[in-house]
Parts: sequence; C-alpha cells; structure tokens
Amino acid sequence: MKKSVSLAAVVFTLSAHAAAPAAALPKLHVDPARVAVAGISAGAYMATQAQVAYPEVFRGAALIAGGPYDCAQDSIAIAVTTCMKGDPAPDPAALVKIAQERAAKGEIGPLEKLAGAKVYILHGKQDPVIAESVAHAAVDFYTALKAAIPALSTLSVTWDGSHDFTHTFPTESAGTACDKVGTPYIGKCGFDGAGAVFQALYGKPVHKSGAAKGELRRFDQDALRPGGADAFLADAGDVYVPLACLKGRRCGVLVALHGCQQNLDSVGDAFVKDAGFNRWADAYDVTVLYPQIRSGVAANPKGCWDWFGYSGADYATRNGVQVRWLVGALKALGRPTH
Repeated sequence: MKKSVSLAAVVFTLSAHAAAPAAALPKLHVDPARVAVAGISAGAYMATQAQVAYPEVFRGAALIAGGPYDCAQDSIAIAVTTCMKGDPAPDPAALVKIAQERAAKGEIGPLEKLAGAKVYILHGKQDPVIAESVAHAAVDFYTALKAAIPALSTLSVTWDGSHDFTHTFPTESAGTACDKVGTPYIGKCGFDGAGAVFQALYGKPVHKSGAAKGELRRFDQDALRPGGADAFLADAGDVYVPLACLKGRRCGVLVALHGCQQNLDSVGDAFVKDAGFNRWADAYDVTVLYPQIRSGVAANPKGCWDWFGYSGADYATRNGVQVRWLVGALKALGRPTH
C-alpha cells in the first residue's frame, strides 16, 4: 500500500524548494584570451558596449539584430528612430569620434586593445524591428575604427546578412515559426545561429558537437552588485558549464545576452535552453553565462539591457553599472584580472 502524503507536507516541500537561494558562480580555470560576448537586439547593443568599454576583457563580440556602439546617445527617442528604423541613419564616424574621446579620458578602455579581436554581425533580411542599415552601421563603426587606429589592422569584422529570418534568434529546429515576431524570439529558421556565433568567435570546434552534457546551474546575480549598486538585474541568472570545464580544463567564456522580453521572467528558460549555445559550448570547451535583466522596472518594463540610458548616463562606459556587473561576474567565474 502506498503511503499517503499530506497536502501540507507537499506545500512545505515545494515552498522550501522555491525559496532555496541560488548558488554562487562556480570558480573555473578561465582562459582570458577566449572570453567573448554575444547578444540579440538590446543584448546586441549591450554586447558592443561591453566590448568597446572593456576591449581587454571581451576578445570577441557577436551582434544579432543590433547596431553600432552607443547609437542611442542616452536618448530613448534616438533609440526608437535612428537605432531601430534607421531614420535618420546612424553616423558611425561620429560614434567612432565619441569612442576615441572617451578612451582618451579613460571612460572606456584603450581602443588599441581591440587588436586581434573578432566581431560577427548577423542580421535577418526580413527583420522589421531593426533596419538592415542600422545593423550594417555596426560594421561601418568597427571598420571606421580600424581606419582611425592603425594598430587595429588585425581586428576582424564579419557581416552576415544573407538570411531571410525576421527579428528572432535563428535555430535549425527550435522555437516558433521563423517569420514570427514575438516571444520567445527564437525561430525555426533552418540556420544554426549559435553555431555560427561560435565559429565566428572561436574558429573550429575542439570536439564534435552533440547533445549538451554539461551542467546548467542557477546562480545568485544579486550577490554580484558592483559596489552594492543596483544593476537592474534579476535575483538569479543561469550558467552552463561543460563537464570538462568543471573538471579543471582551461576554458573560455561566452556571455550570452537575451533581448527584450526574452528574459527568464518573460519566456522562462527558452533562450537559455533553445538558442543552441549549450551543445556548442561542449564542443568548444566554453562556459556560457546567461545573465538576466529583471522586468517591471518603470523605465524598462520589457526587461531590456540598457542601451539607451535607463541605468544612468554612463551606461556605455566603464562606469556603466551593467558593464561593471558583467566584468565582475567574469572575475567571479575565474577570469584572471592581471
């Protein structure tokens, strides 16, 4: 005969599980030369901000459905016109000048540190949210930066705008219809976006790709507040760690940044599990960090990364609270700071 279980006991067990605090990030053996950042939409804008602010940290950046560094210039009006519709068009040369001025003041890192870095820019031809001209302005920004700084001759910039998907993270078979615009913003497009990102940023895989066999862990984001400052992140985020990395192998780290309405609050673990990064992480010996923005903030109701100034006017510099949070999280994972 089966033993009966009281409803009170079940409720207590479930409540205890839900209230269990998220753990700290695991301490890994991180190869600083293999740290990169990738993002879609608002996450793409955040990715280029992180790389330009900390070029010595982020050796690669992949921008999916995003535009050039600090396109919005601390203005939501510019964000929704110039930086989404391309009307008026972004001015990459002016943004390069701003970046150079900030670097001279120490507000962002030395731009010469981008030498040898890799940038991959992916945009769907049917994207109705971010105009192709805006996405290509990111190419023009990095190209103009290379022209302005001779030391950046080895900065690699790759444009990939030949695919027909819409405003979505493209996968081979996961997500909703490729032509759908809306949550979870992951589309069955017959194109492996995660695999393309890994190959562009890390070259050929170390091992053969297969089903993800590592560990997906939830971690305490709130414990990583830079100087105690609110970075507008959710209480917890996710990290995927290949088994080889857990066993002490020297591994890279890819920071994967979700788009608006694509965080855990909005779509659960759809981006974390379905975008396709995890199986490639195993193949490349790369841990994937999935930080999460919280929803419901008055100036940011859709849970977007800050690419237009809601966290403060210094959002696109080394003083930006979210950029500092990302660098602190990498340090907590084990990235050397010297």
